[in-house]
Order: sequence, then structure tokens, then C-alpha cells
Amino acid sequence: MLASLQQLPVAWQTVGLLLLSNVFMTFAWYGHLKTLGGKPWIVAVGVSWGIAFFEYLLMVPANRIGATQFSVGQLKIMQEVITLSVFVPFAVFYLREPLKLDYLWAGLCMVGAVYFIFRSP
Repeated sequence: MLASLQQLPVAWQTVGLLLLSNVFMTFAWYGHLKTLGGKPWIVAVGVSWGIAFFEYLLMVPANRIGATQFSVGQLKIMQEVITLSVFVPFAVFYLREPLKLDYLWAGLCMVGAVYFIFRSP
């Protein structure tokens, strides 16, 4: 499986790994609000760190692979766009937060950020 991943273009490898790592990150950062609300905060920290371990197993390779083709700024803005793309469905469907137009406006701001970061090498 790892060999087949390496055959994909660097951009696909990077985005795919960042996407998967963000799923873990979002659960680590916000999942405890729904599942561990009645537990002491230290329990939530322990569980979150355990989940974040898997985030790092994907994030570190994503950044190392991505750094062969993208600048650090490009990797960072890619990460932020993916974070928002993962967070909004998580907030709406898992945490049952209302879907707001503010997410759209934030996304449009991200489009501007992507433009400015990617417009020059």
C-alpha cells in the first residue's frame, strides 16, 4: 500500500495525508466536548493526546512529502483550508452546531489566502 501511495503525485499524497490527519486533529481538539463533557479535563487531555498521536503519524509525513514541492507557507495555507473543510462538517453533523453563513465567509477569505500564497513560487 505504501508503494502505491508513493506513485501518486506529491500534491495528492500531501493533501490526502493532511486530510486524514485533520480528521484525527479535529476529533482530538473538539470530540471531547461531546463525548467527555462530564469527565475531568485531565481525562479529556489524555484522550486527546492519544488521538493526536495518530494525527502526527500522518501530519509529519504529509509535511515532509509536501516540502519537496511546496513552500512552508503553501503547506500551512493548505493545512488551514483542509482544517476548515474538515471542521465545518464535523461541527454541523457531529457536534450539531448550526450551519452559519460565517463559514462561507471564512472559506472565501481562505480562497484569498490561497491565491496570495500560491501566486508566486
